Amino acid sequence: MEERLQKILSAAGVCSRRTAERYILEGRVTVNGTGALLGQRADPDVDMITVDGKSIIPNEAPVYLMLNKPRGYVTTLSDEQGRRTVAQLVSGCGVRVWPVGRLDLDSEGLLLMTNDGNVTNRLTHPSHEVEKEYHVMVAGDIAAALPALRGPMWLDESPLRPAQVEQLGAGRLSIVIHEGKNRQVRRMCAQAGLTVTRLCRVREGRLTLQGLKPGHWRALTNEEAAWLRMC
Repeated sequence: MEERLQKILSAAGVCSRRTAERYILEGRVTVNGTGALLGQRADPDVDMITVDGKSIIPNEAPVYLMLNKPRGYVTTLSDEQGRRTVAQLVSGCGVRVWPVGRLDLDSEGLLLMTNDGNVTNRLTHPSHEVEKEYHVMVAGDIAAALPALRGPMWLDESPLRPAQVEQLGAGRLSIVIHEGKNRQVRRMCAQAGLTVTRLCRVREGRLTLQGLKPGHWRALTNEEAAWLRMC
């Protein structure tokens, strides 16, 4: 499937989309041996895409990891501000992997990491709607907020699928969403009059954090990896 080169390079863990634009303008990116153009589209399954003469398609066997991301780490491979990154937490896995999707600096929980560009592109595509469950600590009037959170909501000028929201205890919610827009749960809570004080992703589809300590990672089982490639 064709995508903009900036998105392909970002999904492959090469660089951010903004940096990819600079690389293209500097002539460092080629598609099938020809210098790439800003805004150009390509299919990583068909086209040979290189940065500085190196193919972005990994030679290693596909690797699929689950990380329990702690707060205080950015979901990127490197950070210009010198902040701690999730790449540092999985450096012992033996291959270069990148995050699938994002958790912001103050969020924690389940984060998938892989060197499989095809899986990354599919899972980060807007049509991908696997359930994601978050446990959220909030401040505010939960009773008043629940009808809004469960009802029709809009973000970025588009409607959201109805969320499944349950109260787990005092100031604690379970929120299940399908889209995965930028800071979606925090923005939904803000619209409903709540302030998020802590947010942890505990499930993505059939994958759960059960038994995985913060800052630790594990390889997916063969069954989990097979589901990931098919979902």
